[in-house]
Amino acid sequence: MEEHSVFERYSRQIFIEEVGVSGQRKVMQTKVLIVGAGGLGSPVLQYLAAAGIGQIALADFDRVELHNLNRQVIHSMKHIHAAKTASAADYMAAHNSTIDFQPIQVKIEASNAREILAPFDIIVDCCDNFHTRYLLNDTCVELGKPLVYGSIYRFEGQMAVFNYQGSKHLRHLFPVAPLPEQVPNCDENGVLGPLPGIIGSMMAMQVLKIAIALPVDCNQLTLVDTFQWRFTKICF
Repeated sequence: MEEHSVFERYSRQIFIEEVGVSGQRKVMQTKVLIVGAGGLGSPVLQYLAAAGIGQIALADFDRVELHNLNRQVIHSMKHIHAAKTASAADYMAAHNSTIDFQPIQVKIEASNAREILAPFDIIVDCCDNFHTRYLLNDTCVELGKPLVYGSIYRFEGQMAVFNYQGSKHLRHLFPVAPLPEQVPNCDENGVLGPLPGIIGSMMAMQVLKIAIALPVDCNQLTLVDTFQWRFTKICF
């Protein structure tokens, strides 16, 4: 993309005093891995692509189903039964083809986590199970990488930044992962569509603040209750 086109596309960010041209350059040099192409991964991908993150990888091994479409807004009817990473690639090509987008159609496991996470500057946890969450956390601690975390359930969501510039991480907040049968999930209890958009947008904002080196609140968990419309911060 020519320089004048870059400025025009991202001008509303560049006009922010705390961002400027230097901040936009940092955004365009940042490499981000999003894990999960569902309700949270969709808005995170949308807003990071819109902001001009230089390289975005998306790891997911699932396929698009009809019941995904109430909240997983990067996918559409034509992508039913297609790999979510392939659907995301179509979205990226249409929205911002200048970004280096890497679909990773694999399940992240202990055997491959370090290799997959190592090339990226920021990891974004948009997954839907605690096994993967703790694996991502522990790998980020091992590699010294910041982890932006989010989760959703019914009307409620959580968001935090872990392991950033020496800050605490997931095990400081929840030392041990709960058993699968102890954890409610969206498949059984549902989620109202805009909720992941709210939490995902908050996560994308944290990614951009880290990329630009703006102040980031750490060692705290933000709780969002959209039923009562309450926002609470818990320090840990």
